[in-house]
Amino acid sequence: MTVDRDPALAAAELARQLNGPETGAVVFFCSATYDLERLEGALAKRFGGAEILGCTSAGEISPQGYTERAIVGMSFPRSDFTVVSDRCEGLATASLLRVCSTVDGLRRRLAVRAPGADASNTFALLLIDGLAGVEEPVLSAIMRELGDIPLVGGSAGDNLKFKETLVFHQDAFFAQSAVIALVHTERRFEIFKTQHIRSLDTKMVITEADPVRRVVTEINAEPASVEYARLSGAGTEPLAPMQLATHPLTVRVGGDDYVRSIRSANDDASLTFYCAIDEGIVLSAAAATDMVDDLGRLFARIECAVGRPSAVLGFDCIFRRLELEMSGMKSRVSRMLAANNVVGFSTYGEQFQAMHLNQTFSGIAFGDGP
Repeated sequence: MTVDRDPALAAAELARQLNGPETGAVVFFCSATYDLERLEGALAKRFGGAEILGCTSAGEISPQGYTERAIVGMSFPRSDFTVVSDRCEGLATASLLRVCSTVDGLRRRLAVRAPGADASNTFALLLIDGLAGVEEPVLSAIMRELGDIPLVGGSAGDNLKFKETLVFHQDAFFAQSAVIALVHTERRFEIFKTQHIRSLDTKMVITEADPVRRVVTEINAEPASVEYARLSGAGTEPLAPMQLATHPLTVRVGGDDYVRSIRSANDDASLTFYCAIDEGIVLSAAAATDMVDDLGRLFARIECAVGRPSAVLGFDCIFRRLELEMSGMKSRVSRMLAANNVVGFSTYGEQFQAMHLNQTFSGIAFGDGP
């Protein structure tokens, strides 16, 4: 981790911590407050020869827990991990066949370098532009080619500015893009997700929406933000991020409840969502349970699966951090993340298998042995 504001010095410090003769790949997450044009050149210079991928964040998770205005990362030694990566640019206009072709190419490359790679010892990692609004179709295309190989990932952030989120691959940052990596290892690992949100009995129906832009204009034939505030208990407008974070909505899919977080309440009384929405969808008001208890159960499950984790790559929704700040529980959860060796970032959405999610903590935990 580094908090040095000078991009060259920050890249040098990160390389001192993560880069070495055995480094095969590096994953990093950086605050969008950095001079990214200078940073990309400095990172490319310091990490040449390794697979390097990353993205901008809405906050970071370091070995000290929740962090801000920093760069954090994790390295993967060649002795234990085989990593291949590629990127898909122009997501707003790209054919999904191009995404399929990219993943197929990665599988072929991995088969050459690790002939024994299969779904039991390989996982996929996805970092994607958090404002492009195409996570669902991109995920669908990726999973079509991955088969049974598990996937986790996160949508890049920009500190709640909602202007530009970027992913990094090899030597530069890219907008409207995704980076995909396949990682083969003989180490024990466990992919996971958890959420502390439960659905309530209050229902509402989206009656007018623009699915492409993820904008809802009417709920129950009323202005969306007004009806949402009334039914969810979020209070009077204007609706701030803290209110949106603590009054989420859920949708029921396949017998399970999934959070549909609202990114922003707009001046025209519409609501912009982080996830796919459409007319006719029935949403439920929801409430938070104890996040500390939920995380405690998660880390207990992880320890049962892989032993005490040597490292956890984590994708944590920005709304979870906002909720913790409002409840005064941020420092406690921060200590839990640090105690379990979590490195990651606050996201604009999380990916788990074929699902694009909101208000979850997801990721992958690594054990010490095979």
